[in-house]
Amino acid sequence: MPATPLWSRQLGLTHPIVQAPMAGGATTPELVSAVSASGALGTLAAALLGPSAIARQIADIRTRTDRPFGVNLFVLPSPFPDPEPAVVEQALSWLAPHYATFGLPLPDVHAPGWRWCEDFQAQLEAVAEAAPACVSFTFGIVDRATVARLQARGSLVLGTATTVAEAQAWEAAGADAVTAQGSEAGAHRGTFLQPAERSLIGTLPLVRACVQAVSIPVIAAGGIMDGAGIAAVQALGAQAAQMGTAFLVCDEARIPEPHRLALLAARGGTAATRITRAFSGREARGIVNTYMQAMQPLEARLPPYPILNALTGPLRKAAAEAGDAQYLSLWAGQGVPLARPLPAAQLIERLVAELQQTRERLA
Repeated sequence: MPATPLWSRQLGLTHPIVQAPMAGGATTPELVSAVSASGALGTLAAALLGPSAIARQIADIRTRTDRPFGVNLFVLPSPFPDPEPAVVEQALSWLAPHYATFGLPLPDVHAPGWRWCEDFQAQLEAVAEAAPACVSFTFGIVDRATVARLQARGSLVLGTATTVAEAQAWEAAGADAVTAQGSEAGAHRGTFLQPAERSLIGTLPLVRACVQAVSIPVIAAGGIMDGAGIAAVQALGAQAAQMGTAFLVCDEARIPEPHRLALLAARGGTAATRITRAFSGREARGIVNTYMQAMQPLEARLPPYPILNALTGPLRKAAAEAGDAQYLSLWAGQGVPLARPLPAAQLIERLVAELQQTRERLA
């Protein structure tokens, strides 16, 4: 590991903390800028944003702070091919009873303007043009030419890995660092080389194995909620900790109120999380609710991301507006009982104090 860590040497950060990108509106410009202004690395989740929205939100962040921040994208085929009509019709038939719960018509996938997802290449162009301090990728890997192009613009490139082989693939592609995402992590898995069920490795063993297998810096992600957790992964060789669930209940995060209340209720240790494909078609960890349980027998047959994600979008929106947590994707990691509702700056201040206390205790 380099004597001077990547997060301080090249990014000029004060603290070894990365705020995870959480798509769906949680990582607002307010949250990203507050984290970065506090000496950690804020990250904008841009995977669900169009190119113009990406440019606007990056510009908004820059009006709020002059500190480094990152932008994250999902790696998807570009353009994304239309699925087989029979696949869509079958999925809609399974979703029909849940739409009926809210008196909603099923989505019209033939309506003008319908799209399965944003175009990845168009998103990438917008991010490359904006040249943030960091660009991170999830769901797949980009080629060496793309990595080199972003680096030439002054952006560090971070990949996401759920196995050692994926970490090695990112190193071979020229990435500056890799985020090792353990099975405890909330929301979507970053797996791309083999099925997700064969890539569920705990954060601690995954981090240690990646540190030993690659020469680029490793960032640890999954289940890290306090300063002691940061110290633990640093002891295994990680240069920083990426934290998502810890920031979901910050004042600056914009999530539906039922989701926020479910996270806060879980602080008592009463809510179980599990990995599901029921909402998006891709494995993701969240708090178990009625919809997850109802769809569990069908999970292996559901269409992949982003097809199912698009088909359940109106259902999730209706549930949020109705205040019904039972039909929302309540993304959360296994550490959710340790979540603390604080402004982002105060959370980082507390994390840093806990990290120092842990170091002193161990010394």
